Amino acid sequence: MNIENFIEAQYRELTPDLNFEFIDLYNGVKHQKLKEVLSTLHFLLIASFRTMNERLPTGDNTAHFWADPSRSLIRAIDIAVSLQRSLKQSAYAFSIETYYDHIMSESRKFLRTSGGSIIPENTAAVDLYYTIPIFILQNTIVIDNTPEKGNYELKQIGEGSYANVFKYRDEFYQIWFVVKRAKKDLNPKEMERFRREFDQMHGFRSPYIVDVYCYNDVKNEYIMEFMDCTLDQYITANNSKLSISNRKGLASQVLRAFQYIHSKGLLHRDISPKNILLKLYDDVPVVKVSDFGLVKIPDSKLTTFNTEFKGFFNDPALVLEGFDTYNMAHETYALTRLVFFIMTGRTNTDRVDDAKLKLFVEKGLSSNKGIRFKSIEELTDAFKLL
Repeated sequence: MNIENFIEAQYRELTPDLNFEFIDLYNGVKHQKLKEVLSTLHFLLIASFRTMNERLPTGDNTAHFWADPSRSLIRAIDIAVSLQRSLKQSAYAFSIETYYDHIMSESRKFLRTSGGSIIPENTAAVDLYYTIPIFILQNTIVIDNTPEKGNYELKQIGEGSYANVFKYRDEFYQIWFVVKRAKKDLNPKEMERFRREFDQMHGFRSPYIVDVYCYNDVKNEYIMEFMDCTLDQYITANNSKLSISNRKGLASQVLRAFQYIHSKGLLHRDISPKNILLKLYDDVPVVKVSDFGLVKIPDSKLTTFNTEFKGFFNDPALVLEGFDTYNMAHETYALTRLVFFIMTGRTNTDRVDDAKLKLFVEKGLSSNKGIRFKSIEELTDAFKLL
């Protein structure tokens, strides 16, 4: 199907009824005619349901809904559903807000094109959305808890195993936010892990953990603070300019973050320079840890022998030992590699020129787990001697 032609056909079908009363709710729609079509459909649905509400609620009786309003509502519903179905795989894909999707579906069951319609008993009055979008594009997010409600365009900035990551600029607060949205093909265990990541991060109170704000149960996504770059990107871009003092400052922040995480009885298990984020201020870069999808919680049943080995800096012995055996010796191994990367800008630890750093690395990465740092406190104390 030619998407442009289909949108044009719906636009021409609705031309006699074009209405822009709700067009501001669809500012995130970049296709002008589609924007006008959605605004018009919004108007027609509100007008039809407002008329229907004059016959509601029905209580234990049925009620008659006149022929002309019935036909008008059928037309609006059918065009909206057809439009949603036809644009599903396109850049203009949208969903119908959950409440209205249900109302439209139930209404279509009793609506008739001639002779009027019989509204079933116990039908309640319909909530009329004057400030809330009925149609929600996949590349937009609806913000309705601020004085300036509306849609904001999402720009994809990343993709992980479980989720796609977007950013948007909130025009009320004049700052950027991030949306982390679960992929649609996640199995129940993966979805549980995704939700648990939010719940875990939402419970943290640390300046060194990325803030998350609210979870959308319908779209399985959550909003979090926007960070400027990853530690990997920052070190790579500035490696030749960073002083020892700068590097120690970054590493100290990372270690404070993990002191907090470990104080909660948790192990991160996915430590890498790509999961450490930075917010860049004029005077100092601030480190914040993210990606808690693999966090190990005592007695959790989400980690099994078959859990996939992940974590760029993880101990390779875990491939044979099984990821379910992950413990503090593995966590300090990954942290040792991370500190080495911050201090040198390198990931290859085969050659370490600085004698003190060499001793630090040899202890933290020892194949004998009994020699490794036994806690974040022991690792931090050793780091202070560098």
